[in-house]
Formats: sequence, structure tokens, C-alpha cells
Amino acid sequence: MMSQTKYEKYIIEDFRGRPASDCRDEDEFQKELHNIAFPIAYMDSKMFKGGFYTECMWYHTASEAKVEPHVHDFDEVLAFIGGDPNDYRNLNGEIELWLGDEKHILTRSCMVFIPRGLKHCPMIAKRVDKPMLHFSLGPGAVYEKKEMKPGK
Repeated sequence: MMSQTKYEKYIIEDFRGRPASDCRDEDEFQKELHNIAFPIAYMDSKMFKGGFYTECMWYHTASEAKVEPHVHDFDEVLAFIGGDPNDYRNLNGEIELWLGDEKHILTRSCMVFIPRGLKHCPMIAKRVDKPMLHFSLGPGAVYEKKEMKPGK
């Protein structure tokens, strides 16, 4: 058996290390997620001191399941990357993403900056022709969202 090195703990290879207290375990989108995406990696400060929220997954199937509108107390970055190395700018699918009261249809590989406090979502994988890599991160210690009340 190989002994653990000093910094090996900072290399996370198994998304199942995700903390059980992740608030998304309770919402409808998380219940459907296993049917539409393969989680690859997850990290936050509950896994080790100083870590911040970040995750990565491959979307493989379209669905009407959606991330509900919410805000964060931290800035967030979402990335959507097409999975075709011969046409990497083409998302090979369609993501519907709402920012404030604006509906955006994403069809090209992109990154989206979401300032803290900006209402965002729903987010829906409307079409998936080839797997799409989705990456999100925020400098918050853990993923915490504030649900939006109806009419807000």
C-alpha cells in the first residue's frame, strides 16, 4: 500500500466525495440529474479547509428538468463546452438559461459570469446532440442558493 503524500489530499478524483449536506440533494432537478448528466467532480470547503464550491459534469440527454430560479451571496461562473474536438465552439446542443428576466439560448461553447445577487435560472438542457461539458464554480465555501419567491 502506498502512503499518502503531503498534497495528495488536494487531488479529488471521485465526485461521490460530495458532502451529503449539499442543498441540491433536496430539489427536483437533483432528483432527475442522474438521467441527464454524469457528474465528474465536486469540491467545497466541507471537503477540505479553503476549498470553494466547484463542480463539473457531462450532459448527455435533453430534459425539461430545470434548475429553479435563485440567487447566491457569491459570484458564480458557469461554463458550457461542446464535446466535439473537431468543432469545439459548437455546443452541439441547446441550453436555455435565464439571467434576471432575460431568456438566453446557448448554442456555442461559452462561459457565463453571474454577479452575486443576480437572479438566474431556470437552466434547462433543451437539446443534447453530443455530450456537453458543464462546469460551475463560485468563491463561496459551499453551494448555497436562495430560492426565489413567486412573483420576484
